[in-house]
Amino acid sequence: QVQLEESGGGLVQAGGSLRLSCAASGRTFSNYAMGWFRQAPGKERASVASISPYGGATYYVDSVKGRFTISRDNAKNTVYLQMNSLKPEDTALYYCAAGAYMASLLRESNVASWGQGTQVTVSS
Repeated sequence: QVQLEESGGGLVQAGGSLRLSCAASGRTFSNYAMGWFRQAPGKERASVASISPYGGATYYVDSVKGRFTISRDNAKNTVYLQMNSLKPEDTALYYCAAGAYMASLLRESNVASWGQGTQVTVSS
C-alpha cells in the first residue's frame, strides 16, 4: 500500500484559490491512479477529481469542472489539486486517494489508500 499525506488546505474567501498537495511514499507512485475526494458536514464522501497513472487522462465531477485542475508529478511522488474560483459549497474535508485504476476512484469503497484529510473552508 502507498502512504499518502495531504497539505495545503486552509481558509479562503469566495472567489479565491488554493492548491492542495498529496505526497506519496511506500510503493511505486506511478503504479497508481490518484484522486481527490471531499466530505462536507452531514454529507457522504464523494469523488472530486482523478488522474491516470501517467497523467494522460483526468476526471472531474461536474460541480468543479472549469474551476479545479488535478495534476501529478511522478518524479516527486506528488499529486496536486489546483482549486480556483472557490465557492462556499466547496467547503469540506479533502482527502487524497490512490487506486489501481481511475474507475476505482469513483467510489470510496474501491480506494486502495487514503490520506488523513485537509480542511478547506471557503467564506462568503
